Amino acid sequence: MATDQLLYVTLAIIIGTLGAIVYALRVLVLMERRVARIDKHIEMLAEKLIVEERKIERIVGKKKK
Repeated sequence: MATDQLLYVTLAIIIGTLGAIVYALRVLVLMERRVARIDKHIEMLAEKLIVEERKIERIVGKKKK
């Protein structure tokens, strides 16, 4: 009887630990996706800046001649 209760408590602890691990992995995956999205937006912004810088360089280059 006492061993059955100990077994149930042990199983509950193991299942709870596994649930916590799964939840933590889920959170990590969601955070990784969010960071990847932010990184993509930074890349797009950098590309736009490069295009604008080239336009400015062309304008400044024409004025010097």
